[in-house]
Amino acid sequence: MSAKTSFERVNHPEFFVAGIAVKTTNQDGRSQNDIGSLWTRFMTENLAGQIDEKMSEDIYCVYTDYESDHMGWYTTVLGCRVPDASSIPEGFFTALIPAGDYHVYKPQGKFPDCVVDTWREIWQTPIQRKYTADYDLYRCGAKSFEETEVEVYLAV
Repeated sequence: MSAKTSFERVNHPEFFVAGIAVKTTNQDGRSQNDIGSLWTRFMTENLAGQIDEKMSEDIYCVYTDYESDHMGWYTTVLGCRVPDASSIPEGFFTALIPAGDYHVYKPQGKFPDCVVDTWREIWQTPIQRKYTADYDLYRCGAKSFEETEVEVYLAV
């Protein structure tokens, strides 16, 4: 990884994220459009407010159900962490983030471009990935959109 993006290795238990989902691919820029539309819907319809049992106001963008690697189809779930997979609102999807080892990247630079840049670096680095579930964690409480704190978790 470049000096712009560093990571640490952590191990965490499994957990669940409830939210809305889209099946997408990184081919031909499709994921940017699909995930952008997911964010628009999530924010404009205040879907986080419909998740009664969310554990915090943090937002998770989970990448899971990989067909192959980062160039194949996968499912993106945008939502909030919940205690379990039961009692989620109708029409919502639940993603399981498995227990295990993750590389945690802390993107540096202008938000949200720094997140895209971090993923581009990850795709170009020969990392032994599990392709189970990766995710971005967007911490609540930023004073402005540009000051949003984000971490990228990569299953290894």
